[in-house]
Amino acid sequence: MIRFLTLLTLILAGPVAAQDLTLPPSARQVSDRTSPLDSYDLPTGPFADGSVPARTVEGRVERFTWRLQAGSSTTLQLLAPLRDQIEAQGYDIQFECEARTCGGFDFRFGTEVVPTPDMYVAIQDYRFLSATKGSVVLSLLVSRNPPDGYVQMIRVTPTDAPALPPVVIEQTVDGAGGLLSEFKKTGHVILDDLHFRTGEVALGDGPFASLALLAGFLADNPGMRLALVGHTDDTGDLQTNTSVSTKRAQAVRSRLIDAHGVAADRIEAQGVGYLSPITSNATAQGRDLNRRVEAVLLVN
Repeated sequence: MIRFLTLLTLILAGPVAAQDLTLPPSARQVSDRTSPLDSYDLPTGPFADGSVPARTVEGRVERFTWRLQAGSSTTLQLLAPLRDQIEAQGYDIQFECEARTCGGFDFRFGTEVVPTPDMYVAIQDYRFLSATKGSVVLSLLVSRNPPDGYVQMIRVTPTDAPALPPVVIEQTVDGAGGLLSEFKKTGHVILDDLHFRTGEVALGDGPFASLALLAGFLADNPGMRLALVGHTDDTGDLQTNTSVSTKRAQAVRSRLIDAHGVAADRIEAQGVGYLSPITSNATAQGRDLNRRVEAVLLVN
């Protein structure tokens, strides 16, 4: 079944209108930084004459970031559906640009961005837009660090407007599976909703939607098995990293067996340490992306 992540928020007083923004099925919220009273400089144009032109607004400032599996999608393909949705909700686009027309490096560092690793911005591969709806202002920033994409939303509501409830992530069911369709199409998928405490090999409490989907897939396909492969960044020696990555993969295997009833002989677990990175380990965000567990499809 396809799972869509929907952000449900109430926008203004008077007749209450619900704003529904649907992100790709793999989207996972990374951070929520909300200030009851703060200011935000909303960009209104590209970098020029030594600065980014901006309109300073005050009120309740909400800063959200998401990470998703972008695959071969461009930043325009990531942004366009979100732009269409906020326009459908009555927002007026005030300014929009891509990396080059925004001002590249200068715009990126001249506007507010949630710090890494919660948000990643490639200097030559990002898009930005700002929008308004009455007294509410909103900005969207998207970028990529393949195979992942990043989305940042900053929203400001005046203090004299009714407080908006927190953004709620709701999973709805329809169709044939974002994670599963990717799994069946490519034969492997990153389980990016898993959580391990820093420096530990024990899997967090969950629940983790990816594991429920994999368990359901195995139940529906008795001729299939899967391998869980743990990966680390390049901090430390190979022997230690291989041990850590193996134990993390084994922790995921145990969760599938104990909590989801998957037969033990249908799941393998192994770790390869830092031998198979998906991006450079030279940056903090790159190391964060390389620390992962992947599921690999096996056929009996």
